[in-house]
Amino acid sequence: MDEAQCDLLTGPFEENRTHLRGVAYRMLGSLSEAEDAVQEAWLRLSRADTSGVENLKGWLTTVVARVCLDMLRSRKSRREDQLDANVPEPVATSQQGADPEHEALLADSVGLALLVVLDTLTPAERLAFVLHDMFAVPFDEIGPIVRRSPAAARQLASRARRRVQGAAANRDADLTGQRDVVEAFLAALRGGDFEGLLAVLDPDVVVRADIAGARPGAPSEVRGAQQWARQAIAFSQGARAARPALVNGAVGVVVAPRGRLFRVLEFTMAQGKIVRIDVVGDPTRLRELEIGVLAE
Repeated sequence: MDEAQCDLLTGPFEENRTHLRGVAYRMLGSLSEAEDAVQEAWLRLSRADTSGVENLKGWLTTVVARVCLDMLRSRKSRREDQLDANVPEPVATSQQGADPEHEALLADSVGLALLVVLDTLTPAERLAFVLHDMFAVPFDEIGPIVRRSPAAARQLASRARRRVQGAAANRDADLTGQRDVVEAFLAALRGGDFEGLLAVLDPDVVVRADIAGARPGAPSEVRGAQQWARQAIAFSQGARAARPALVNGAVGVVVAPRGRLFRVLEFTMAQGKIVRIDVVGDPTRLRELEIGVLAE
């Protein structure tokens, strides 16, 4: 592409940059990776003959989706290699050049629990759900990207939607009551409210953590609301990245800095009080949990 052609395409591309970044972020859950995908789309645009393209936004959306799909598949392969080698997954941090505060705000605007659920989908399921349900791309355009028929692409999105909505949720459970307790629990943690925390805990609450979920040097099991609440208030900074979510059909908490799952808290409740908390941090166990997004 010569300089004149580049100048002609720069304006239309910049007009679509925010949209493309939004697609890529929801596909990848990482601001730095999303920026990489958008930059790759620009490079492909600069090398392509787009004289016959009538809908540049749609063309660029397809390009970004293909780039993200390749990145997701590469990421999945790396994770499988790590699992085969029995190497625990690292805690995700922003890559060089990314603004952690900006990424945290972006993750929160999308929904941390949603990003966590999206991360459990296959690359093709994630692409189909994001493009169709979030950006209204028709299935006859999604199908070729994932090399499936439009009907098969629709099935991918449907499976993803069931995961996002927590299809296995116990319909008889008092999810509203559970959510009220969990939100009060998180509010007390974030505010350093010792009495507020005691108000939602059974006096004899039992808190158990797996090896990865326990803080270094802390016991794997703590009994008693007062003892655990003091420790929790002292180490409550992680509550900033915690959000309510469906966990195996009940209301729990996901701790997901910048949308990457790090810890899960499962609650057992009785008579409006938390009687047991299980803290899960082991990557293998985290992958086995069924996580869904709570309806607003």
